[in-house]
Amino acid sequence: VQLQAFGGGLVQPGDSLRLSCAVSGFALDDYAIGWFRQAPGKKREGVSCIGVGGGREYYADSVKGRFTISRDNGKKTVDLQMNSLKVEDTAVYYCAAYYRGVYCVADDYEYWGQGTLVTVSS
Repeated sequence: VQLQAFGGGLVQPGDSLRLSCAVSGFALDDYAIGWFRQAPGKKREGVSCIGVGGGREYYADSVKGRFTISRDNGKKTVDLQMNSLKVEDTAVYYCAAYYRGVYCVADDYEYWGQGTLVTVSS
């Protein structure tokens, strides 16, 4: 089981960035996929999660209306489109998988990718 997150980088406030999580070694269809982030000195938090089959989406209040999660089971990818980025979005972003999961709670997620750094700075 492997997840690989990529797409991070340095952007300015107001810019957009698209993160992608590529999965291998398991059937993506059976897993909820979440994007989590951890800023220096802060706890890991759920940013956005998408349920099995893509029927249920969760967004943290801080990103609602700015971020959009999507999944492509055929390509085995889950993307996070991030628009109108703010300085406070700066963090390492991780994607994770939860077998038949429902919620967006980090402790429930079984498999994790290595993280990709997003820095929003002027």
